[in-house]
Amino acid sequence: MKIAVAGTGYVGLSIAVLASQRHEVVAVDVISEKVDLINKKISPIEDHEISDFLANKKLNLRATTSAAEAYKGAEVIFVAGPTDYNAEGNFFDTSILESIFDDIAKYNRDAIVCIKSTIPVGYTVGIRKRYPGMKIIFSPEFLREGKALYDNLHPSRIIVGEKSADAEVIAQILKEGSLDHDTPVLFTEPTEAEAIKLFANSYLALRIAYFNELDSYALKYNLDTKQIIEGVGLDPRIGLHYNNPSFGFGGYCLPKDTKQLRANYEHVPNNIIQAIVDSNSTRKDFLAEVIISKKPEVVGIYRLVMKEGSDNFRASSIQGIMKRVKAKGIECVLYEPALKADSFFHSRNIKSLDEFKKISDVIVANRMHPDLEDVKDKVFTRDLFTRD
Repeated sequence: MKIAVAGTGYVGLSIAVLASQRHEVVAVDVISEKVDLINKKISPIEDHEISDFLANKKLNLRATTSAAEAYKGAEVIFVAGPTDYNAEGNFFDTSILESIFDDIAKYNRDAIVCIKSTIPVGYTVGIRKRYPGMKIIFSPEFLREGKALYDNLHPSRIIVGEKSADAEVIAQILKEGSLDHDTPVLFTEPTEAEAIKLFANSYLALRIAYFNELDSYALKYNLDTKQIIEGVGLDPRIGLHYNNPSFGFGGYCLPKDTKQLRANYEHVPNNIIQAIVDSNSTRKDFLAEVIISKKPEVVGIYRLVMKEGSDNFRASSIQGIMKRVKAKGIECVLYEPALKADSFFHSRNIKSLDEFKKISDVIVANRMHPDLEDVKDKVFTRDLFTRD
C-alpha cells in the first residue's frame, strides 16, 4: 500500500524508514534541505540506524515538499509534525498538526490518519469533530532521540487508540516492520491512549526526580552515589534500569516546561506532580551552586544535546544549569558541533574542541565523553553509568 508520513523528525523519519521496508512510502516536509538529503539516502538527523537503513537497505521511500504528491492515493497517513507547549499563552500549540489536517482534508479524506505527535489529552476527540468524516486515530510513540529507528525496530509495546479494523491496519504496519515478533499490542479508546502517554512520561519524570534527589543527597554529604544506586536497585521492585542521575528532565516528550506539567493536572487534586515540578527546578539550583562554588571564571558547556547520539537540544536540561550560572555573572562558552551559529543566547559557541577545553575552568557535561578524558579533572557531570 501507499503510506504517507507528514514530518521527518525523529518520529516521522523512523516510521517512514520502518514502513518503507514493505510499502511505498512518501515523506513530506516543508524543509527542502531535509527532503533533498532523504532522496540522496542521507539522514538529516543523527540516528545510527536511520543512516544505516537509508544508505544500505532496499527501501521504497522518497521525500517531497508537496502535500498533494504525498497524500493523494495514500491508504494510511502518519502525522508526525512538531507540537510544543506555549508557556506564555499557557496552551498546547498543535497548530502545525491542524495545517497538516487541512491538507489531508483537501487531498485525501478517505485515508486512515494516525497521529504520532505528542498531543494533549482529549485532542483526538476534539480534532475528529473539527474534521468530520475523517478517520483520525492516535497511537503514542515511545522512542529515544538518536535511537528512534532502533526503538521502532524493537518496540516495547504498540498502542493504538481505537478498537476497529482501521486500528488493526496501523498496528500491523508498525508490527510488521519491527524485528521482534512478540511485541504486545493494546487497542484502547482515543483519550485513554493519550492518557497512557501522559502517565508513562509522568512516571519517567518521577523516576528521574527520585534518582536526582538521591544524587543531590550524596553530593551534599560526600557519599558515593553509584554505590547507593546500585544497592537500591538490587531490590527487584526498583531495578537497575533508568537510574542514571542527570541535570533534570526536558526534551520532546517528557514534560518540556513546568507550566505544561501543571496544566496537565490543572483540574485534578495532586501532590506528586507538583513535587516533580519543584524537584526538577531545585535540582538545577543545587547543581548550579555546586559549579559556582568552584569559583570558575569561564564555564564550558560540553554539548547541549540531551542524549548520546542525538543532535537535538530543544529544552535540554543543561540549558537550565547554564542559565543559572550566567545569572551569577560567570561567562559560559559552548562546544556544540550540532549548532551552526557562532553563539547561543549570547554565549560563544567555540568551534575548536581544544580551544574550548583550554579556556574553560569547569566543563559541564550531561554525559561523560572520551573527548574529555584528558581534562577530566575539569569536568562536572552526574553521568555515573554512561546511559540514560
